[in-house]
Amino acid sequence: MAYTTVHNNVYNYYLSTYGSKEVSKRDVTAHKKSELRDLYNSMLKLNKESPLYLIPNAKQAVQSAIGFKEMARSLRDDIASLGGLNQNELLNQKSAFSTDQSVATATYIGENPSEASTLSLEVRNLATPQTNLGEFLNSDAAVGLPENTYSFDINIRGLNYEFQFNIHKGETNKDVQSRLSRLINHSGIGLTSKLIEGDGMHSALQISSEATGLPEHGSYLFNITDNATSKAAGAVDYFGLNYTAVEPVDAIVRINGEAYSSNTNEVVFDDFEINLNGISPEDGQPTTIGLKNDFESLTDNMKQLFGSYNAFIKAASEYQAADAGESRFNSGRFQGELAGITAMFQDELNNIGVKVEEDGTISMDENAIEESAEDASAQERFQVVKDFAKQLVRKTDQISLDPMQYTTKKIVAYKNPGHNFTSPYVTSNYSGMLFSYRC
Repeated sequence: MAYTTVHNNVYNYYLSTYGSKEVSKRDVTAHKKSELRDLYNSMLKLNKESPLYLIPNAKQAVQSAIGFKEMARSLRDDIASLGGLNQNELLNQKSAFSTDQSVATATYIGENPSEASTLSLEVRNLATPQTNLGEFLNSDAAVGLPENTYSFDINIRGLNYEFQFNIHKGETNKDVQSRLSRLINHSGIGLTSKLIEGDGMHSALQISSEATGLPEHGSYLFNITDNATSKAAGAVDYFGLNYTAVEPVDAIVRINGEAYSSNTNEVVFDDFEINLNGISPEDGQPTTIGLKNDFESLTDNMKQLFGSYNAFIKAASEYQAADAGESRFNSGRFQGELAGITAMFQDELNNIGVKVEEDGTISMDENAIEESAEDASAQERFQVVKDFAKQLVRKTDQISLDPMQYTTKKIVAYKNPGHNFTSPYVTSNYSGMLFSYRC
């Protein structure tokens, strides 16, 4: 029991702090045995030769180390999404185009671009969420319910959740509506809520589902009642919580002349993931979805690569600013290593229209890049971008393997080189710190 509780505390902290709602393709893809073996061997070698050290601000340093590791992991996943991580796949991801992005945008998710066909798309209806709108009550008037503890039930996705709240003497309608809105927003059950103010004197509670489209059974995504609650009833009727102002509907599209429906505004068809953004014009031409040429795809991949790199630089800078003299983040080492990577490729990047700015970020001159692409040696000149991406992958692997190298620490003793035993149970130092401060 203790073991389970300890691990739950650690994992819950990790996921709630650093977890992302978006799961990358590599997160759900089984890794090869050789990849896991290489990772394991790297961990053994690292811990075998790592010196013993003390960390002055260990409780704060663990947050910096794990946060920095997650930033590196995010950058690595972004690079992997642009084609893959080996030399032949880097930046080879094909990009999709849409002739009317106000109607739809698309992402190519196939593996054989030569087999991809062009699609004709018409959007007749967008998938919408369910929206409940409560009674408009006098904002400053006292609540018309007696002081008590109230509760109501929300049924969503076949699950029931009970919400309890108190009404105190002197509270206004707006006070209680605001509290209910916060209660629903913080519940994490797939609903969002906000306060709607009408003429400035009246307010109502609006509750919307995060999901869109019709459910498999029934015509509503959620239902609010207080007929069988454990506390006092009456709040649902008084605030009008169960009045559905907008019913959920499915998206309706025509692809290549065939009609399809979807309960979301993301449609996967053949090799394309299509995001529906708007309704097609009644008298307009269908929107065409297809693949961009090699140069346009490369330019898109470069934009995403440098955009992810700049986001990484910015996030690391925020970590340095947050450190504010607490000496838990070795910003000098980090800046020096990234400066060394960009210096290796700076001249070649400049030659194709890519510039390394003073703050370490990277900008693109698309006109200069287009001119470079027309050169006879374009393929050879653009190889520098792949080489740069490869170095970033190596660096993110190093950071993920041992983020503690970027925390400020005091070396206690160096191990005798070549005469140490492996320690397979010590996967990393920061994992122990997680258990120390989150149990």
